[in-house]
Amino acid sequence: MTGLKDLLKKKENIARNAQASPHHDSPQLAPPGFKFVRTTTESEEVIQPPAYPEDDGEDTRGRTSEESHKSKKRHTLLGFRRFSNTAPTKDVSPSPAVSPEPKEKSAGQQLPVRPKSERRLSERLHLHRDRSRSASAELSAYIPEDLPEAPASAALPSGRMSGTDEEVKEEREQREALWEKRATILAQNNKLLEEQVREHEKARSRSQSPSVSDRGGDENIQDAIRLHESGDLEQSTMMFGRLADPQGANNALAQVLYGLALRHGWGVPQEPEKAVHYLSLAASNSASIEEQALASGMKKGGAAKGELVLAIFELANCFRQGWGVRKDALAARQYYETAANLGDTDAMEEAAWCYVEGFGGGKDKFKAAQYLRLAEERGGKAIVGNSWIWKDKYNPK
Repeated sequence: MTGLKDLLKKKENIARNAQASPHHDSPQLAPPGFKFVRTTTESEEVIQPPAYPEDDGEDTRGRTSEESHKSKKRHTLLGFRRFSNTAPTKDVSPSPAVSPEPKEKSAGQQLPVRPKSERRLSERLHLHRDRSRSASAELSAYIPEDLPEAPASAALPSGRMSGTDEEVKEEREQREALWEKRATILAQNNKLLEEQVREHEKARSRSQSPSVSDRGGDENIQDAIRLHESGDLEQSTMMFGRLADPQGANNALAQVLYGLALRHGWGVPQEPEKAVHYLSLAASNSASIEEQALASGMKKGGAAKGELVLAIFELANCFRQGWGVRKDALAARQYYETAANLGDTDAMEEAAWCYVEGFGGGKDKFKAAQYLRLAEERGGKAIVGNSWIWKDKYNPK
């Protein structure tokens, strides 16, 4: 478990890194054929079109109803592979609604008329669906629908970018600003978490603004941290809770620490759902400060950047482990990568793990190697067995 000193050191490193600049004729082919398949989530049925007398012995005409029934039954029993983040069901029975096999059409017979109530083929194949939305937004309830595509990575090892030192610095700052904007969208537009945040914001006075750099609050946080390190977990957690109160100090860093205390049971009973609530508050409060900083042209972010990154990273852990919220690999990967591109070395290692294991998306060992290289470059601990990241094939081109 990461200690509070390590956690605060991470926050300081994020702020420090944000201000420091980094160094013959082919045989005639048979005419194309078409195969129509009607599918549901549990069955698959090959639809045989009506045959015509002038058709010359195609499989669709010569196939018996018995063969068709066997094929249909076989496809129904096979079923489909479900997504990894979908809860499995114990028993899946084939759909009882099966359309009868079409009969052969005699000469001069009219083509069958499709009832108006029957769905069109384009609807059955979901061709009417708006495909502009990203796949992750469709499969994860924790990722906002309007989340923009991931920008170019800001977490790049030294030597990856070309140009003078000033040009590299400018490029890195621009990329990091895009990733921070992405972080603010994740924090402020999460549909399943925003309800919790909204309820507390309603109870909070409009004049009460998020606190990050309150001197008295910081001193109290330091006192609470000292109590925690000395073993008085109950008293320190009580202090975190008072400073985290949205109707009181509303301190974003205290909300992160109080959320961790509730999640791990530091001197209090474990309350993972409440922990997610306070981590969400911390992310939302710090995101509102950072949004204003970005709007004013501050590419390196504002005073709450460290708190925002910590909250995003800890929410990623909740999504990955299912702590207080339903497990969601897609959301965990998005949150890890966002925190990684804002300078969190732990998030770099976790994002690399996601790419190695294919957790929440496809595998990409090249990206994983870049994140692990940068983590070591930024002071992260070299992990035993990660020598593969320095192979020539993973060198940036």
